Amino acid sequence: MAADSVWDGDISSLDESQRDLLTGGGLSKRFSNLPLWLSHPSNIGAFYGFLVSLALILPYAMTEEFWFPLWLLHASLLIFATAFLGIFSRIVNAFTKRMPIAVNRKALYPMPFIGFALITLIHTDLLSNNTYSQYLSWGLLMIPGPLYIHLSWAPRWRLLCMIEDGTSPFAEMPAKQYLREQESDSIESDDTELMEVIEEFESEEE
Repeated sequence: MAADSVWDGDISSLDESQRDLLTGGGLSKRFSNLPLWLSHPSNIGAFYGFLVSLALILPYAMTEEFWFPLWLLHASLLIFATAFLGIFSRIVNAFTKRMPIAVNRKALYPMPFIGFALITLIHTDLLSNNTYSQYLSWGLLMIPGPLYIHLSWAPRWRLLCMIEDGTSPFAEMPAKQYLREQESDSIESDDTELMEVIEEFESEEE
């Protein structure tokens, strides 16, 4: 954690692995440098919903006659839903005490763009406007932000709150042990995928 972080937490006694667990990757590191009241999971969820709503302005404006009231309604519902899911993740983590889990960026990051593309196709009548396509497009838009908050940010925010309150979040499970387990799971997963590719290649040669 940077020395000029805006939240008041004494991290001088933490080792490098514990600090890495607190700050996380690039996105989490930016959030961890915000005040804790501002980076609450519900606020991060609402911010994600707001960004998605901004992206929807163009397809709504281009395809709807009275687009602004409809966009405003859907944007409000989206922001409320993502903020509520952020609060839900915070409550769940308060009971489970689960440590942060790294999200699969390759699977998570393209999802909002796919959802946005589907909504654009629906509004331009290039894709059938039925219940299934509506749920699919809106689901792809909404899922990535709340899923990241649930798996990664809500647990990390709880750790930051504990540090600010002067409580060590690593008393029962040291961060080094946690990070080793995460790294071991990642290596095992990568090895499994590599073996599957090799087996497929060998079967094609035969």
